Amino acid sequence: MRVLGIETSCDETAVAVVSDDGGRFVIEKNALASQAQIHARYGGVVPEVAAREHAAFLFPLLVEAGVPRDGEGIDAVAVTYGPGLVPALRVGVEAAKALSWSWKKPLVAVNHLEGHIYSVWFSKFPPLPKGGSGGVAFTPLFPALCLLVSGGHTELVLMRDHGVYEVLGMTRDDAAGEAFDKVAKLLGLPYPGGPEISREALLGDASAIHFPRPMIASGDLDFSFAGLKTAVRVYLASQTAVPLADVAASFQQAVVDTLVLKTLHAVAKVSPRSVILSGGVSANRLLRETLGDALREQHPGLSFHVPDASLTGDNAVMIAMCGLMRAKRGEFVDPLTLVADPNARL
Repeated sequence: MRVLGIETSCDETAVAVVSDDGGRFVIEKNALASQAQIHARYGGVVPEVAAREHAAFLFPLLVEAGVPRDGEGIDAVAVTYGPGLVPALRVGVEAAKALSWSWKKPLVAVNHLEGHIYSVWFSKFPPLPKGGSGGVAFTPLFPALCLLVSGGHTELVLMRDHGVYEVLGMTRDDAAGEAFDKVAKLLGLPYPGGPEISREALLGDASAIHFPRPMIASGDLDFSFAGLKTAVRVYLASQTAVPLADVAASFQQAVVDTLVLKTLHAVAKVSPRSVILSGGVSANRLLRETLGDALREQHPGLSFHVPDASLTGDNAVMIAMCGLMRAKRGEFVDPLTLVADPNARL
């Protein structure tokens, strides 16, 4: 089976073709156009601007990826229908509906968050202890606990099987990625803020400033990062000379500690067979290493899965992969009635 995936939920326009070759998943086509530089001048994503850029980029990307104009060889079309920015989502949804209808190919509606989870299905080797080498191809075992961390979402999700999810906890306010962007703005760093803070943190002392670890003793699996962001703002206002690198390192450490501690609480509560780290913030090296080390030390029997670096952000490969799995189960939608849902839930 060969599936075309389309992703336009935020500021990345992406198309990909993924196939299932006897149980071996293959990325046949993958093209992406980033709008990061366009939105950097605004300090964040402007939905209407993103939608216009998606409309300009999408069909040229299909041509660039070599997708046949008549859809020959494509068995299904998968598209992100939500969550995300509704003007941006609509561009991808309407394009996918048009292709599905004109090609007479079935249409799969993909939840963006589920797509992020499936990004790890292309990871070739398990993360190993520092200095380790080797490894074998593998996929997560069920039930799998997923820490999904991005600019708009921070959730702990139990994946009992393909398409079967239970949300165990989520952020009550700012997502972790959103907090990175907002703190970066406070520090005068450019958008997107996550990579900038990580780079600045390499020069700083993570123990220099004690920022709070929000809700680590709350007794539940929810998150909250608005207060941490406020703590950084209050600290900056109290200083005459700001140690930029120390603030970045201390803030990043507080976020990572919070995410790791909550994940370990979830592991103890639900006893999964594997742990998945996914979403845009999964690119953060400190988070990958800290969570991986903690799991190996405290739960050596669990497998730990992270996406390849190229698949941590928004991309169409993960949408095509998720669409492929749903298509194999016959989970299609009517191209005449599908609508974008900015608040879609797993």
